[in-house]
Amino acid sequence: MLVTAAPGQEMPLGPITAETYRSFLSSDAGSHLGAGFLQCPSWAQVKDGWQARTVGWGPDPQAGRLSGVALVLLRQLPGTRKYFAYLPEGPVADWADPGIDGWLGPLLRHLRASGVFAVRIGPSPVYRRWSAARLKAATGPGRRLADVLATEVDPLGTTVAERLRARGWNRCGGEDDGDAQPRHVFRIPLTGRTQDDLWSGLNQEWRRNVRRAQRSGVEVVVGSAADLPEFYRLLRITEERDGFRLGRSLQYYERQYAALNAEEPGRMQLYLARHDGEILAAHTMIRVGRRIWYQTGASADHRREVRPSNLLQWRMLLDAHALGADVYDMRGVPSTLDPGDRPYGLLRWKLGTGGEVVETLGEWERPMDGTANHALYRAFQTYMARR
Repeated sequence: MLVTAAPGQEMPLGPITAETYRSFLSSDAGSHLGAGFLQCPSWAQVKDGWQARTVGWGPDPQAGRLSGVALVLLRQLPGTRKYFAYLPEGPVADWADPGIDGWLGPLLRHLRASGVFAVRIGPSPVYRRWSAARLKAATGPGRRLADVLATEVDPLGTTVAERLRARGWNRCGGEDDGDAQPRHVFRIPLTGRTQDDLWSGLNQEWRRNVRRAQRSGVEVVVGSAADLPEFYRLLRITEERDGFRLGRSLQYYERQYAALNAEEPGRMQLYLARHDGEILAAHTMIRVGRRIWYQTGASADHRREVRPSNLLQWRMLLDAHALGADVYDMRGVPSTLDPGDRPYGLLRWKLGTGGEVVETLGEWERPMDGTANHALYRAFQTYMARR
């Protein structure tokens, strides 16, 4: 049972061990909150150059009686003893709790006492959803997601946004920029669906490409850490072909693979699509509780006619379903609906799976109380705008 604060009452909050944190996430109360992989303690080992803190609140945090937790990443402002705090897709909290000040207030005071001058968070509630069918019908020159009436507007997301604004928080950036994590993601619901349902959810092109890959002899296997260099080689090819740059090194993915799987074996997996003995595509998948993400995909420039990525994703989707996941999250998509825009190709590819585009609340920032903190925050914003 998740214990929440009564209106006007604050929850005790303080540092907790990574083991206490993980135990809470795996408990009934913690798993109900649906933490993402960016809020797992292991993520602190992935983010080079940041200091990390794990904190929790509840009736008795030190004894493990918790209602919520947060992985806080701290980046020191050069030349000062002050820090910018970042909670990627966190904190892990009951955002439906009307007593939000009961845990948010203590969290801010704890960070301020630790030398934090400003903080960025990523609330988990959904803001809006668009079905694949609605977006396919709305594509056209100059069209964007914001031009299309949402299939659903989540009342909790709207309420949380209002509560944050009333407390001095500001949503980062505009429609597409300003967030470190994707604001628009693509998700395929799995709860209550059979494999036949998932197959019928694919559009004709996807089903045709999966069958073509199978007939061509494409083989999908789960790789190991030894295959990460090949994954990275294909990723660099993909970045060059598709015109984007993630800016991550091979060491980043090796560190991520080691840290996540040390925390829980099988948390991160590398799927490979082979054809005639050659790896043509490689995708990473991450699992936390009943949530599964397709994180990063890479593919070769040649033999694309055998459609290795389609079969790879179909296998990953089936594995997510077999593992009992509630949703298969294909991560970020662009907000353009213009077929003439280069990024639209990624959205079109994901729309073919029959899922939905989900707009999260995005990331929110605010400076800590105090004139000096506000001044540092303004300087920090100027610095970031010039990067």
